[in-house]
Amino acid sequence: MENKIIDINVDVGEGIDNESLFMPFISSCNIACGGHAGDLKTMRRVVKLAKLHRVKVGAHPSFPDKENFGRQPMEISCVALFSSIKNQIHDLIEVLNEEHVLLHHIKLHGALYNLAAIDEKTANVVVEVMKSIALPIKLYVPYKSVIADLALKNGINITYEAFADRNYNNDLTLVSRQEKDALIEDESEMFNHVFKMISTYKVKTIQDSEIGIVAHTFCVHGDNPKAVILIKNLKEKLELHGIRIR
Repeated sequence: MENKIIDINVDVGEGIDNESLFMPFISSCNIACGGHAGDLKTMRRVVKLAKLHRVKVGAHPSFPDKENFGRQPMEISCVALFSSIKNQIHDLIEVLNEEHVLLHHIKLHGALYNLAAIDEKTANVVVEVMKSIALPIKLYVPYKSVIADLALKNGINITYEAFADRNYNNDLTLVSRQEKDALIEDESEMFNHVFKMISTYKVKTIQDSEIGIVAHTFCVHGDNPKAVILIKNLKEKLELHGIRIR
């Protein structure tokens, strides 16, 4: 697969403090900016690491819910959600300005990411935040999602994302973390999962079907206990198959 280029991204600044170990093997990162995790101190630390390793920086806003790590849907008004997301992003932008680093993208976290993928009201709030930020930034979104369609209709630059360490259902939603087969933690299984999506534009689902999918960036969760090993192995195997990480 000569000349194929993909992006590997990781959610960072979430309290694991392992970013220095996998920064050499990734091409973009999503920095928690206070909603589910993180503060100005952690943002500064991770931005400096990303700058050192020339890793593209994205904001990783969430429902404002540190108690549940942003992994539970919240009852919140559209106005309050708009303000929360925008404030989280602007906190990171302030840190980026200090370090003379550009904001590359936005990637939602956890329950907010999943809800925006299927709920037009939530997706519209995110789109309005994107329109309010006077920067040429991308939005990482799942393929064939509500937020992807709405963003495209509003002229927002999107990048399709898939998950390297998560299994999928037939409707392209992620298998719930409450299910035993939600996570992919085997190195060979992860490579095969990602390589199939890149080479055939299909994903093997937990229901044993093959469903069409498009992805240009692949996420490995930084809080996975094997994250460093998985990311390093994935990068090495993809490059052996002529796929560049950039």
